[in-house]
Amino acid sequence: MSEPDSTRWQHTRVLWHFVRPHRRTLLLGLVLGLGTTGATLATPLVTKSVLDGLAVSAPILPAVVLLVSLLLVGAGLGLAQWILLGRLAERIVLDARSTMVHRLFRVRVGELANRPSGELVTRVTSDTVLLREAATDSVVNFVNGAVALAGALILMGVLDWVLLTGTVIVLIVVGTVVAILMSPLADAQRNAQAAVGRLGGVLEGALRAIRTVKASRAEARESNRILTEAKESARQSVRAVRIEAVAWTTASWGIQLAILLILALGAWRVSSGALPVSSLVAFLLYAFQVMEPVSTLTRTFTQLQSGIAAAARIKEIENLSIEQTEPLAREPEPAAQAPVLSFREVTARYAPGAPAALDGVNLDIPRTGHTAIVGPSGSGKTTMFSLMLRFLQPEHGELALDGTGYEQWSLAEVRRRIVYVEQDTPLLPGTLRENLQYTHPDATEADLWTALEAVQLAERARTLPDGLDTVLSGSVVSGGERQRIALARALVSDPEILLLDEATAQLDGLTEAAVQDVIARVARRGAVVTIAHRLSTVLDADQILLLEKGKRRALGNHAHLLENDELYRDLVAALRIAPVTSAA
Repeated sequence: MSEPDSTRWQHTRVLWHFVRPHRRTLLLGLVLGLGTTGATLATPLVTKSVLDGLAVSAPILPAVVLLVSLLLVGAGLGLAQWILLGRLAERIVLDARSTMVHRLFRVRVGELANRPSGELVTRVTSDTVLLREAATDSVVNFVNGAVALAGALILMGVLDWVLLTGTVIVLIVVGTVVAILMSPLADAQRNAQAAVGRLGGVLEGALRAIRTVKASRAEARESNRILTEAKESARQSVRAVRIEAVAWTTASWGIQLAILLILALGAWRVSSGALPVSSLVAFLLYAFQVMEPVSTLTRTFTQLQSGIAAAARIKEIENLSIEQTEPLAREPEPAAQAPVLSFREVTARYAPGAPAALDGVNLDIPRTGHTAIVGPSGSGKTTMFSLMLRFLQPEHGELALDGTGYEQWSLAEVRRRIVYVEQDTPLLPGTLRENLQYTHPDATEADLWTALEAVQLAERARTLPDGLDTVLSGSVVSGGERQRIALARALVSDPEILLLDEATAQLDGLTEAAVQDVIARVARRGAVVTIAHRLSTVLDADQILLLEKGKRRALGNHAHLLENDELYRDLVAALRIAPVTSAA
């Protein structure tokens, strides 16, 4: 479906948004281009003067010198313009990528979760290249081509208006055909880029799960999914090529037709004495010059369609809602007696009209101690963490930090005080040292080794090829080691509030026991909140919140819940944990 003109104009404004900071450089490039065009336009007239001089045996040396000078000046100005615009193009690409990258890291987590990361990568990489071509080459080539075409036509009119009339009629026909083709060309290029983006998303997801893909013998199936998008991109690109070929062929054919018409009419007018031979030669030179601006304008319009398609995709990134990270004028003072975190009748949804992920939940998390959150899948455990970290905003109710509502705390301060270890425990690109210092860049080497000792990973770290400076990858560390690195990273920052999402899922029994000791140690001086599907990790929790279908079902310690709640007993029985008798 073709885009409305108003939408396409909005996307064109996105192009200008990236060009505007460099408008002075662009203007200089235009001036250089106009100088090159002027030198080119003057050449046929000087050539005519040379021919006229030869006809009357007049000196032609000044005209020849002027002709050579015009060629040299035109070449010099063209070289300077090429270098200048090349630098400008790379600056525009850098600005566009910088804007998108900064924006992506400020976008709300919920917005990013709905989009494949590979597709977003495509927008930062390939779309910005198309933007570069449209924002520099297309703008300058359009102005140069338009000036060259207008100048050539004016000078052709000075030479002979009859020949000009025939030429203009052919150009109008060519321009009409090219204009008609621009809209389907833009649609084809936009669809091709969208398919490339989807291809990147599917490929990134498949490579991330490559072990599962291979274990499931799904290599061919995943390859077909990816190649389906590749074929769609190729199909749309071929469609664009066909349309572009028709436009170029039409333009080329039109110019050739105009030249034949000029030769026929010109020969007739020369034979009738209405036109000197030198004027016909000059007119033909201008006709050949017209070929270049017409081809340039045709190519410019096709490049501009690609740039507009890229701008539309970049605009989608700019339209994603971002987190408000501006610091408050003054942070609230902590209330010494208040719980460190509180949920007060909190209800949350992931989309308007969607079922409530959390429904009227109340909970106080003490300043010290271990609070566990358990419940069946989909009961709202991860939603509570998302609310604590402000990845998600409550629909109703209030969260409080130190007894003060979240809205009175800056986002930076909330996340400074809360350290989060997520379930998938991803490693960040870089070395072991960089991963450990990620939340606390000023940590000393002694701090790093202390954290590694706590999670029983110090000996393994010493055996790595470059120790703490070893670049981490899936082949260097196992899943359990990756989880322990994430825990060590959290411990390095000496957290005031530590959130652990299934922190021991991939650990052996001995390492799990060591991690439980770490949790107990952190809980003596701060608040630890854990989500667990393995209840063995929360048996010693000071309080356990049991959720069911987004609601608070029960709160108590393990013994209390085991005695008084049937769902909790079912969870315990399902995991074959020996029951613990309640204290008398």
